[in-house]
Amino acid sequence: MDNSGSSTSGTRSFEDLVAEGVAVPTEGWDFSWFEGRATEARPSWGYARSAGDRLSRATTALDVQTGGGEVFDFALSRAAAQPPMLVAATEGWPPNVAKATELLRSRGVVVVAAAEDAPLPFADAAFDLVLSRHPVRANWPEIARVLRPGGTYFAQHVGPGSAVELVEYFLGPQPDDLRNARDPERERAGAEAAGLAIVELRAERLRMEFHDIAAVVHFLRKVIWMVPDFTVEAYEPQLRALHEQIESTGPFVTYSTRHLFDVRKPTE
Repeated sequence: MDNSGSSTSGTRSFEDLVAEGVAVPTEGWDFSWFEGRATEARPSWGYARSAGDRLSRATTALDVQTGGGEVFDFALSRAAAQPPMLVAATEGWPPNVAKATELLRSRGVVVVAAAEDAPLPFADAAFDLVLSRHPVRANWPEIARVLRPGGTYFAQHVGPGSAVELVEYFLGPQPDDLRNARDPERERAGAEAAGLAIVELRAERLRMEFHDIAAVVHFLRKVIWMVPDFTVEAYEPQLRALHEQIESTGPFVTYSTRHLFDVRKPTE
């Protein structure tokens, strides 16, 4: 999402805005459609730029759960003067596999279809750098297995209770175990149990704004784990009420949570 904060809805009807939100394709992780109608503050660490700097020093690199490959492509563009000799990516959703393959082919990236909960389809100690932006779950034993001794896992994870205000608008109060899922300290413990050492772990809470109901509809269609059973038909009353709220009082505000992992596999 962008950081501009201007609305494009004007006086358009609820029906028109919802129809637009439904019509936008959901493949990949390109959020440029949201420009002018939704915003999200960016973490201070600049993940994609930092990943690019690390790629320029790597010889073999893997991007796990690459989505449509957009963020990995940007990071590789930062390392264009000295890219890794071997670069691979995994993705589990077939439309994104096709999109990432098309986008990353010119950079020599091998995109492998692999379910998010499956073992990584690579040999032990195959990579000196493993990247991931917003993985559904970090498979720490597999990450440790494919890293070379001295290798690094560098990733930006979604944190606990991300956009919980939006989720609870549609689903009501959430139990603590769901609110606290993706807790960075639990993930730290998982990494350490797999034999990895935490070099740095940082967390931030970031303001998000939705300026029209089309942005809400598209977001919930794209980020399907927020409201897993979301359809416009099922949630039409809530959507209509939220549209009226935005029109009368301004953007709907929620907060994303992100944390940065810099993890190292000890040398033998």
